[in-house]
Amino acid sequence: MTGLFILALLATASLSSPLWAAETPQAEADVLVAQGVLAYDDRDYENALALFKKALTSNAKHPRALYYSGLAYLALKQPADAVTALEAAKQAQPSDPAIASQLGVAYFTAGRYDDATLLLEQAYQADPSSENLGYFVGLSRYRQKNYKQAIEAFNTTKTTDPNVQQLSRFYRGLSLGVLGLPEQASAELRQLEGTGANLPFTGQALQIQQALAAGRKPDETKRLSLQVSVGGFYSDNVAINPRNPGTTPDANTNDLLRSLNSRKTTSPGVLGSLVADYSFYRDGPFEATVNYAFLQTANLADSLNAFNIQSHLPGISGFYRGTVADLPFQIAAQYTYNYILLNDAGFMSAHSPTLTASIVPPSFTLPLVGSVGNLTSVITRWQKKEFYREPVALDTRFSSEQRDAFNTMFGFVHAFRFAQDKQILRIGYQYDDERATGGAFSYKGHRGQAGLQSALPVADMIFRYDYDIHFRDYTNTQSLFKDFSGQLSKRVDTQQTHSAQLVYPFNDHWSVTAQYQRVFNKSNVPLYDYVQNVYTGLVTWTY
Repeated sequence: MTGLFILALLATASLSSPLWAAETPQAEADVLVAQGVLAYDDRDYENALALFKKALTSNAKHPRALYYSGLAYLALKQPADAVTALEAAKQAQPSDPAIASQLGVAYFTAGRYDDATLLLEQAYQADPSSENLGYFVGLSRYRQKNYKQAIEAFNTTKTTDPNVQQLSRFYRGLSLGVLGLPEQASAELRQLEGTGANLPFTGQALQIQQALAAGRKPDETKRLSLQVSVGGFYSDNVAINPRNPGTTPDANTNDLLRSLNSRKTTSPGVLGSLVADYSFYRDGPFEATVNYAFLQTANLADSLNAFNIQSHLPGISGFYRGTVADLPFQIAAQYTYNYILLNDAGFMSAHSPTLTASIVPPSFTLPLVGSVGNLTSVITRWQKKEFYREPVALDTRFSSEQRDAFNTMFGFVHAFRFAQDKQILRIGYQYDDERATGGAFSYKGHRGQAGLQSALPVADMIFRYDYDIHFRDYTNTQSLFKDFSGQLSKRVDTQQTHSAQLVYPFNDHWSVTAQYQRVFNKSNVPLYDYVQNVYTGLVTWTY
């Protein structure tokens, strides 16, 4: 500034000198450029630009006049004019790194990203500490989805502009989120709170930060997670006895219902489960895991041992996380194989490939409630089911009762998130089409889902309630089992499931869970009309 001030004094003195007035156009242009630079430093961009234009009338190829004209145009948000001026400056002085750097910025601001990238990267390699250069290089890399390199550039940003500082932090946070580091991304974006910067993305940053916090993992370096549960249960209908014996006009149907309903069906029991998940591949936004879930139940009533369940569920999953229009999203693909045994003998298996896409839409504000976050997931699943102990193996009259089937399902679930996920409300819908080998079990179904999860103010307990209603319209007329009117008709079921759960965590690894589940399947065919209540208590260890 001192040198510029002295230069301005000399220029002012010389303007009154007849001798100087006779000097060359180059000298006159130099004086005008010096005055324009002073005006530019004082942020008087329009006056500075007028002086630079006047200088260019004396010397149309004056490199400093062209260079500072470009800067003034950028400050006045006229990137196309800035490009023209800086291109001319670069032609005048091709090796000047400052001109190349600012031309790259002008290209980027004008939307000419490919032209900008080469110049910005060259300038960055020459001197990464140039004012604002790291920010623009980071933006260019972010746009090309080179998120790791973008973070490096944002980290080296040197600037005196608070807006550029905040923008660098914002995009650094987004990049960390895309790379699957939500803890670090959340911490980065959280620092935008309370800065006082009047930036249009600040509210969006807070929304993204909340979304990342909701989905963050306790330890980003941790690859293995385990959950082991042991406990007991009591079921009032282990054998799924029908609830209305002797209520049809058909004597044979009534005899069958009475016979089934006479079975012992209540029993306490014990259970154990294991859920394991290992992330074997992580690279930026990509992650792949292998999974395994195991369940074993044992009814303490000896007569109900045939209903002891053992389930094995191995699987593999792949995830891609990123942002679209600055909204976090995740795409997941999963394959599972489920093998279920009853009393240690194979009962059924199921192959299930699944695709899920999730996105965090913008939050909104409600009176008396405050900010409401959102999470939307769309899911589709294909399933092939095979049953191993079909009655047709013993009697061909039961061929219509074969349950081997292909099931196609698609649906969505949306979560409303309150008070930083202390309360979550879920709603969802699914459509499924079951095409069974036996005509009695083919159906088209509609499923509605709703749920509430709440962190209670007592001892960090968590309460969860879920409601599921599944309407199933069976495709074919039943061939063996009659309806309540004594006729063979198409089966129509409405299954409602209520589940309430209370979790008390002792610490980060141990918790106790109490759960109640009620299943009420209302059917026009009395064989399938039943109610079951199950009470469960579990102790869980989590790693």
